Amino acid sequence: MSTEPSHSEPDTEAAAEVAPETVQEAPEAPAKPLPKRRVGWVFAVAVVFWAIDLVTKNLVVANLEGKEPVKVLGGLIYLQVIRNPGAAFSMATGMTWVLALVALAVVVAIVWLSRRLRSIGWAIGLGLVLAGATGNLTDRIFRAPGGLQGHVVDFISAFAPNGKGFAIFNIADSAICVGGALIVLLSLLGKDYDGTSTKDKKNKEQA
Repeated sequence: MSTEPSHSEPDTEAAAEVAPETVQEAPEAPAKPLPKRRVGWVFAVAVVFWAIDLVTKNLVVANLEGKEPVKVLGGLIYLQVIRNPGAAFSMATGMTWVLALVALAVVVAIVWLSRRLRSIGWAIGLGLVLAGATGNLTDRIFRAPGGLQGHVVDFISAFAPNGKGFAIFNIADSAICVGGALIVLLSLLGKDYDGTSTKDKKNKEQA
């Protein structure tokens, strides 16, 4: 009987199982914290400009209704009271109740969207639009003849009286135009309402 020790080959499969290859993954970059919600900005802007619109309308009705246009800034602006059954800048006359429902829908849509807002620019823009829609809707409801058919008080006539130079409008109309223009500008610059940027999103997708 042989007394020499037996030599066995190493079990390479077992060794591979015992010491598997380890792959180190690069750590992901920490996610950017989201900006704060901007609901308060929307309603603060809306309340301020709605109040300005209401006060100016009441002042001109009390002091200028039935009187000749008042020239301001050397004729750049004329102040006079015009009761407008149509939309902004005296458009779509004869559709008063439809315009009232559209304004109401705009108000509801902005209130719903405001919960997701994280951009101050968008909040200001939507706040201005909300103020304008609410201001003219207030006239539709409470001014004669009432019942969502009230006539909106317009009192700013640019360049000439009676809307001959441009149009007759009010603070609410101006707020809608400025707010809408701001929102369009932010969209063109790639700034989303949730505080993110379309450029950042594209870079993230490419990475």
